[in-house]
Amino acid sequence: MMLAKRKMSLSELCKKTDITMSNLSILKTNKARAVRFSSLDVICKALECQPGDIMEYVDEQTYAKLMKG
Repeated sequence: MMLAKRKMSLSELCKKTDITMSNLSILKTNKARAVRFSSLDVICKALECQPGDIMEYVDEQTYAKLMKG
């Protein structure tokens, strides 16, 4: 969502953050099981946003339901 708001492509974010395209794609599609604070830091700097702008807490049961359907 923040990528769209900033009119930035994933490849552009990749260049600005030095995070691989595959890792950014995993984060973008909610398939990441963890994220490093250093990665979160450079992403937030590149997008000029706060962590809460790009992440939200989802409990395990809700996450499991979302991943099934």
